[in-house]
Amino acid sequence: MTVCSHTLRIAMRGDTDLENITATVQDAVRASGLAVGIATVFVQHTTASVLIIEDEPGIRADTKTLWRQLVPPDPAWQHNTRNPGEDNGHSHLRAQLQGASITIPFNGGALALGTWQQLVLLDFDTRARERTVIVQLVGE
Repeated sequence: MTVCSHTLRIAMRGDTDLENITATVQDAVRASGLAVGIATVFVQHTTASVLIIEDEPGIRADTKTLWRQLVPPDPAWQHNTRNPGEDNGHSHLRAQLQGASITIPFNGGALALGTWQQLVLLDFDTRARERTVIVQLVGE
């Protein structure tokens, strides 16, 4: 078994910004030289998540609407009231629900994603920032 790690740095705009990272993660698998195994994709932030979606404009819009309805911004969130100047309590809560990592198998050096599945980084924060994503590959 071999383990390889890759670090990605991705500029994000915040406010439920979505960035398709499928090709970048696939490039990491290809560069590793591993034929079969699993890829874990992990975002090192408490206000961002990774997930699999059908990446098309309607789902992107629906995803933003879903999160605004499920966990709306609210100055009364305790994170905001207990930390002067903070306005991203909802961002932390959204990321808790969605999760910081996902695992995808790969075979023949290619991610084993279905026809419409795409891997995306979802940034819930209230401002633009650079996000760090770790791609760790375990395989042979």
